[in-house]
Parts: sequence; C-alpha cells; structure tokens
Amino acid sequence: MTAYPDLKLYIGGAWRKTSDSLPVLNPADESVIGAVPVATRADLDDALAAAKEGFKVWSRTSPRVRGEIMLKAAALMRARIDEIAHAITLEHGKPFAQAQLEVIRGCEFFEWDAAEGQRTYGRVIPSEPGIKYVVMHQPIGMVAAFSPWNFPMSQPARKIAGALAAGCSIILKAAEETPAGALHIARALHDAGLPPGVFNLVFGVPAEISSYLIPQEQTRLIAFTGSTAVGKHLTRIAADHMKPVLMELGGHAPVIVCDDVDPVAAATASAIRKSRNAGQVCTSPTRFFVQEPIFDAFARTFAEKARSVLVGNGLDAATQMGPVANHRRIEAMEALVADARAKGARVLAGGERIGNRGYFFPVTVLADVPDDARVMREEPFGPLAVINPVSTLDDAIAKANGLPFGLAAYAFTHSASRADRLADEIEAGNVSINTLEASVAEVPFGGVKDSGYGREGGAEGLSHYTTIKTVSHRMAI
Repeated sequence: MTAYPDLKLYIGGAWRKTSDSLPVLNPADESVIGAVPVATRADLDDALAAAKEGFKVWSRTSPRVRGEIMLKAAALMRARIDEIAHAITLEHGKPFAQAQLEVIRGCEFFEWDAAEGQRTYGRVIPSEPGIKYVVMHQPIGMVAAFSPWNFPMSQPARKIAGALAAGCSIILKAAEETPAGALHIARALHDAGLPPGVFNLVFGVPAEISSYLIPQEQTRLIAFTGSTAVGKHLTRIAADHMKPVLMELGGHAPVIVCDDVDPVAAATASAIRKSRNAGQVCTSPTRFFVQEPIFDAFARTFAEKARSVLVGNGLDAATQMGPVANHRRIEAMEALVADARAKGARVLAGGERIGNRGYFFPVTVLADVPDDARVMREEPFGPLAVINPVSTLDDAIAKANGLPFGLAAYAFTHSASRADRLADEIEAGNVSINTLEASVAEVPFGGVKDSGYGREGGAEGLSHYTTIKTVSHRMAI
C-alpha cells in the first residue's frame, strides 16, 4: 500500500503548503500520520479570487463538457480506489473494505450529477400571441462548502459533484481530522482537466474560515454537513448576509419493528448496520421501538450479533468495525451508557472501552431505556443502540416523532397498510421500509425539523445549486 498522502491546499489549480499545520492522527493507534496545512487569510483571499475567475469559465462551459470532465475524474478515482481507501482507513479507522465502498459511493455522486447536469431543463409557459415567458435555471454562483469527518471522501464528493454539475465554482473546507479523501478528489479533478479556480480546497480553523467566507459578496450558497448546533450557527451568519443555505444536520434515527416480521432477520440486519462506520453516521439506526410480541427475540438476537462484531484495526482483513474517531467519542459513549444505566436501563452488550490505546468501543446495546435518559434525546454518533418495547403502532410512531430531529427513519413490516401509514406519518426526510439504506445518488437526501434544510442528491439536490430566472419577452414594444 502507498503511504499517507502529503497534504496540501488546492487553490487556483495549484498546490500549496502553509507555515502552520495541524496533526492528523490514526485513531487505531493514536499515532501522527500527517500534517494538514492551516489556511491563512491570504490563502482564503486567493481562493475567493480564483473561484471568481473559475466561475466565469465554468458557468459558460457546456453541460456536456462539464459532465465529461466529471466522469473522467470519477474514472480516475475508481482506478485509484485502493490508494484512496488506504488513506481513509488510516485517518478514519473504518475497515478497508468499507473505505473502498465509500470511494465507489463518492464516484456514483459524480457520475449521477454529471448526467443530471445535462437535464437542468427550463420551461416555456403558454401565453398570448406576441409574448413569451421562459423559466431558466442558471448556476447560483460560488459555493462555500463544509464537509464532516465521518465520510472523508463521499461527503465532500456529494457537494462538489452537485456544484460542478450545476456550473458553479466551489471552495470546500474539508475536515481537518480526515483530509485525505477531499485531497484525492482534488487530484482527480486536476488530472481530469478541470479549469483552474473551479474547485478550491482549504483546511484550517473551522470557525475562522466559515466566518470569513460566508459574508463575502461572491459567496452565493453555503452547503454544510455536520451537527445541528454548528448548522444553526452558520445559518444565522448566512441570514445576516441574505445567503441561502443547504444544511444536512444531525439525526437520531428511529426504527419501528412491527410484530409481523421475523425478529431474528430484522435484528441481524440492524446490528450489522449499527456497526457500519462505527455508528458514526447521521442516519445510523439508533432508537429501536419493537412491538412487544417479538421484543425479547429481537433484543436477544441484536445483542448476540453485536457481541460477535470483531473490532480492530481497519487494515486487518478480519476487522468488521474500526475505532471511533477520537477520544471525545469514547467519552460521549461512556457518559451516555452510565447515565442510562443509572436510570435503570439494561446493558445487553458492550458498554466499555476496549483497551487503552486506540479509540476502540464495542457495539453497545441498551434495553428498557427510560425516556428521561440522555441517550433518548441526544444523538450518540457512535456504535450505541437503544431497544425499547412498544405495545401499538400508534405508540411507536409517537415515540419516533418525539424528538426535534427528522433526518432518517426506518421500519420493518410486511403489512401494506402499516407501510403506507408509516410512510405518511413518520416525520423524516427519508423513510426506509425493510431496508436500512437511507440514500443513494439518484434520490434526494435531507432532513426536516432540526435535521436541516434542503436536499442533496437526485434532481432535487442539483436544483439547490441553481437559481431561477424568468424571462418575459414581448416581440414588439
């Protein structure tokens, strides 16, 4: 395998270092594997200037040519899948096979948007003779984007692909903890022939970068994925400057398990999905509301499967779940478990850190957790699941909707009437029935309530990177 990449900023089609840097740690052994450059105010000014010129070129480039460059970049990333996945595993900790799947997912965003960008149709509105009304979709302008650490490659890819397909330029501040995924995207775009300034990559102090980029006159859209608290803060800054936002924020995904399904099959699938990315997914299934007739079988099977998950270094082929991201996630898991236990919850699996080197925490299963426990209200963002019994579907839906979050929700049922009701009544941007997959490239993804605003992915996602112009043309004065 190749070594961890030499990290650099990418501004105006050129690579650059800075005098200041931050360490990048391997969460499996806490070793320093790289140094991410910290952008200065001068670097940000250069990125703004480059993005301004890049937008002039890219917005006037035909959608077909834009798509060709994006597809070439995706092909390069697919060819480099092992190199990119190795870097992701080193900085994030996820198993190598999961990192490979993340690279493929990121490429799918590019491939879908490259094609969809050629279908940003307008319309001609019927009118009286001598006048024509035309609705046009044009690139919104320069995008200031901010991506999180939990998916180092696919999360940046989602924002970059949408912006580029629509004809926008973009400045991306990627996560300092996991910077290699975004760096590899920049390399692929550079090698694919993307014009200078269309895509710019910076790292640094998050609050300083966001507070500087968002108010700039040429910034026309803010796209952010991260916590609800930070998303609300950035939205307030944007509102002060009349900037639209695309916010994909936190969740606390409920799972309703009806008594007409096989509890063993449902629990096995749920435990496997809970371990994905060490539970560090905004759509991770967390609050399981299981109808009483199958509760015991479901909880028992889930706990057995959780205990069997092999936790270790992501570069070990036998590893099924890697470490969590940092010591803060360990501390958060321990605090939530302790609080739930003190309030009477049962710990069916896990609950304690594994070892004292590397950020390893097992898949943890809590049962019979009271409503006043913190974990019932706070997103754990780790490998922690809550399993509680419910007597009726009404009760399950009420509990699922009982939080201010509404990103993803899941349900297991073989009843068409129940499925129809769940789809209608669950308050979430994404409802998945008999599957724990929350989104794919071709469908819109996003939340309601405190889980965000706007959509990424699909035709709806691409529309957020455009602005609508109405042209009224009378043939004679």
